[in-house]
Amino acid sequence: MHTRPLGRTGIQVSPYALGTMKFGRFGNPDRDECVRIVHRALDAGINVIDTADVYGGEGESEQIVGKALRGRRDDVVLATKCNGPMGPGPNQRGSSRRWIIAAAEASLRRLGVDHIDLYQVHHPDPDTDIEETLSALTDLLRSGKVRAIGHSNLPASEIVEAQWVSERRGLARFRTEQPHYSILERGAEREIFPVCRRYGLGTLVWSPLSMGLLTGRYRRHGGETASPALLHWVPRHMTDERKLDAVETLIPIAEQAGLSLTHLALAFAIAHPAVTSAIIGPRTVEQLDDLLAGTSTFLDDDLLDRIDEVVPPGTDTGPVDVAYTPPAITETARRRRPVDARPAA
Repeated sequence: MHTRPLGRTGIQVSPYALGTMKFGRFGNPDRDECVRIVHRALDAGINVIDTADVYGGEGESEQIVGKALRGRRDDVVLATKCNGPMGPGPNQRGSSRRWIIAAAEASLRRLGVDHIDLYQVHHPDPDTDIEETLSALTDLLRSGKVRAIGHSNLPASEIVEAQWVSERRGLARFRTEQPHYSILERGAEREIFPVCRRYGLGTLVWSPLSMGLLTGRYRRHGGETASPALLHWVPRHMTDERKLDAVETLIPIAEQAGLSLTHLALAFAIAHPAVTSAIIGPRTVEQLDDLLAGTSTFLDDDLLDRIDEVVPPGTDTGPVDVAYTPPAITETARRRRPVDARPAA
């Protein structure tokens, strides 16, 4: 498998990365099979393993990845994330210096390594000054415990702000972004990708199969029914009629090209020049084998044009329940004037 530059870090990565969100009790509880998935991916030429402290609950995914990498650490660009809740306490989450340093040390222990190649802030933290976050990450870089830093799900305006703060305050720069991107979710093309290219950021896009919709398993009529666990996390996503209509239109396009919808979707995700690597997240070895079978697929311009007709560039077909939404949108109180500030009737 050929490699691509990860932004301007000098690190070379495969166009597909192995995501491990499904390792552990909330996906595949068979740790030995999860280890086999890692080894199979490495043997196939994938050299990026992406995990997070919250995956699997209580760091279980990191523990599994650490076990799988024994004896193979030098072959891997190891990426993990912090920011999500790791306990009941109010300071066991977020992007404060207090938590980032503690979270990094805990991830190093679970992974059984002395450094992390790419340490990412999992979500924006509107309650923490970005200078505070970057200062802590800069210290981790200078200590040698982290080789590069990145963020995930950051709006374009906050990407620009972070770059400005780094320059003005003499702090380390974020080098990567991890946005949501698939045929059904193309919003990143509007601002995220142009901003990332402007600042030389690598991009590792998540869910190129749109939470499973682009496997063709979930159809308007006659397909599988999403599991209760999946519907718990993405209820609107899995039942949105616009998404299901797009899937029904895309399936014959893939068939006419001699491809499965899965392979069409994967090839689409890495076709954009701003995309460094697409994260695949198999739950079983069989799922991984199917994904690997499509890693050499190339989409010509005519096929990409047909996809554009189904989902126009820069547009999303509907809601993505697990994607980041700013508090100004999710919290009603931020859109209402206090009662005592409203004009008298």
